[in-house]
Amino acid sequence: MRVRRMQSIGDCICFTLFLFITPKEEPKLYDVLIIGCGIVGAAAAWELSRYRLRTIVLEEKNDVAAGTTKANSAILHAGYDPPPGTLMARLNVEGSRMAEALCAALDVPYRKTGSLVLAFSREERALLEELLRRGERNCVPGLELLDREALSRREPGVSPQALCALYAPTAAIVSPWEYALALAETAVRNGTELRLNSGVTALEPLPQGGWRVTAGSAAYESRFVLNAAGVQGERIHGLAAPASFHIRPSRGQYYLLDKSQGNQVSHVVFQCPGPKGKGVLVAPTVHGNLLVGPNAEEISDGEDTAVTAAGLEQVAAMAARSVPGISLRECIRSFAGVRAQAERFDGVDDFIIQEAAPGFFDLAGIKSPGLTAAPAAARYAAGLLREAGLSLEEKPDFISSRRRIRFKELSMEERNALIRQDPSYGRVICRCETVTEGEILAALRGPIPPCSIDGVKRRCGAGLGRCQGGFCGPRVLELLARERGIPPEQVLQEQEGSVVLAGGRI
Repeated sequence: MRVRRMQSIGDCICFTLFLFITPKEEPKLYDVLIIGCGIVGAAAAWELSRYRLRTIVLEEKNDVAAGTTKANSAILHAGYDPPPGTLMARLNVEGSRMAEALCAALDVPYRKTGSLVLAFSREERALLEELLRRGERNCVPGLELLDREALSRREPGVSPQALCALYAPTAAIVSPWEYALALAETAVRNGTELRLNSGVTALEPLPQGGWRVTAGSAAYESRFVLNAAGVQGERIHGLAAPASFHIRPSRGQYYLLDKSQGNQVSHVVFQCPGPKGKGVLVAPTVHGNLLVGPNAEEISDGEDTAVTAAGLEQVAAMAARSVPGISLRECIRSFAGVRAQAERFDGVDDFIIQEAAPGFFDLAGIKSPGLTAAPAAARYAAGLLREAGLSLEEKPDFISSRRRIRFKELSMEERNALIRQDPSYGRVICRCETVTEGEILAALRGPIPPCSIDGVKRRCGAGLGRCQGGFCGPRVLELLARERGIPPEQVLQEQEGSVVLAGGRI
């Protein structure tokens, strides 16, 4: 083989450029890019994963459901509260109707408890009558106004000062973070890409249509963008379109009580709603505890989840008005969540689901009943995308179900068979909730592996019990370090910077 000699310096330069200058790799083009993976973003990812699309989700935190979704009232509302004719009303009722089958298919803890709204005066009774009429216009089934005697029979623990109550049989309780996780995991199993620790910093329209989205040092291009960023929704909207709403973060504080209090009520018990929301509730949880809260306080920082003595005192006083027998001494944890209360510039009190710029869609201001409405809101957004030109061709091989092992719910025969198959299921790590090593390992090897101790808790319940991880925490930390191949000192409790060990010690 003969090699031609270089004839000039120009030949040398060209040859050098050919060797050392390679074309810059262009970003992969997606059909839909979703910003945020709380319950709304996860539901959108699940809905779109039904179709032959290239979809990606960018989440700024290190896990899904790590914002408002993990710290809310866990209620699937019946739908009597939203103003008739609004998207909020329509999607609330549709989402409530979808939830039972969806949770069954995706193995998410769900229980239809019904709800009661208490009235303590004639004025509040008049409000209940208005809520009843509103619910009937929203097509909420089975609503009923109960007198004092009927209320006492249905829920003996409520205050004798309550004159009557609005009963809504379709209200339910759910595990909100498991709901979002199940939707996101199913989307990932169906081909959706997920990027955690990917806070969006810039959006730029592309000349050919679509958007270039910058998250840290990475860039992504997509034909369509969905803004499901929760309390960050206003900021993300501002990167793409003129301002049309303002997010006013509202913090709500809660008591989580031990299972010894779990039977205080069998329904979700509300007080009459006011300007700041549905008020302090008392409700059972799907895990057998009792949840009390929230209050409502406007804050400037949407990430401020601090718990205050004043806030908890307010919750305690209001809850005692509804259910005086509660023992707050049985509190095993207090926490706060931040809701994205939206102030629309057009003055309408409704969800913001709109095309704000060509190819850019808001799913913003999804306050309560956002958890309930999420799957219906996702379906509605998919319809908007179709109208905007996105082809939605269904996948014949869509994975529509999900199952996970809950050792404590198995029969003795099933437990023994499982342990013979995998001995790690015979080692109980969390004694409070009877969670085994096998369940933790399954979570750590799942479609969206956790990177923190709280992430493990949200997936399999280790640390949810009375001791709140005091016993199982060190063992969970050890398993996390081993499975992720990192030193124990790098294991996080939750978000970046929340290391558990300092200098090799707890």
